[in-house]
Amino acid sequence: MTKSFTTPQGGNHDVLRDINFSVEAGEFTAVVGPTGCGKSTTLSLISGMERPDTGEVLVDGQLVDGLTKDVGFVFQADAVFPWKTVIANVAAGPRFRGTPRKEALAEAADWLGRVGLTGFERYHPHQLSGGMRKRVALAQTMINRPRVLLMDEPFSGLDVQTRQIMSDELLSLWDVTRPSVVFVTHDLEEAISLADKVVVLTAGPATVKESFDIDLPRPRNPREIRHTAEFVKLHERIWESLRDEVQLAYRRTVSVTPEAVTPEAATAKTRD
Repeated sequence: MTKSFTTPQGGNHDVLRDINFSVEAGEFTAVVGPTGCGKSTTLSLISGMERPDTGEVLVDGQLVDGLTKDVGFVFQADAVFPWKTVIANVAAGPRFRGTPRKEALAEAADWLGRVGLTGFERYHPHQLSGGMRKRVALAQTMINRPRVLLMDEPFSGLDVQTRQIMSDELLSLWDVTRPSVVFVTHDLEEAISLADKVVVLTAGPATVKESFDIDLPRPRNPREIRHTAEFVKLHERIWESLRDEVQLAYRRTVSVTPEAVTPEAATAKTRD
């Protein structure tokens, strides 16, 4: 598929050009690429929030032409309702879909137990740490049992220790329902430690440069597996592919004066 945005001058700014990749049922795919290359736009197209200019997105062979209940999205920023309690946040999805209140709350309590938040049901989001809010967001999404789970740098705002813990918990939750995952990250180590496949995008307009199978055993401990020889070899191979794109994107950035940066380019950098 291809996607572009209109510039203030009336021209087109290509974000994605002939991007093409597939994710198998139950597969965990990580997408990496330089800042501003269109990774977040790719997720928006898969979710149905954006539509491609050419090409198409298919889920289970069906054309994506809008939002669907089969796709869940965990954003970089917390997408929780600040006025609702933790348990009400997690129960929101089932309630919107018509589940009776008592049943939805019982299911929400079960998912809060899975993410280690039993006892915090009546708290509000502002009373929680960043890591705890991410757990709420994960439970809030996973309770709907999406067939496709989209994640846009969900742990980027967390400290290193909390980020590692959340990686462990993500794999545990993913193993419960095994959705197909598309996980966008700037952290190559995070991508390799979590995924079955890593897709490298070029500097914008993005297309798929290479795809790497991550043949590391599961169940997998993301913290421990990073010290294995197999992990190091994979990291070297993928970084060799990614490095040139990162350097190209950086050269473009430093060669553009602030006056020349369009709102669309600024938006793309914010998205990625």
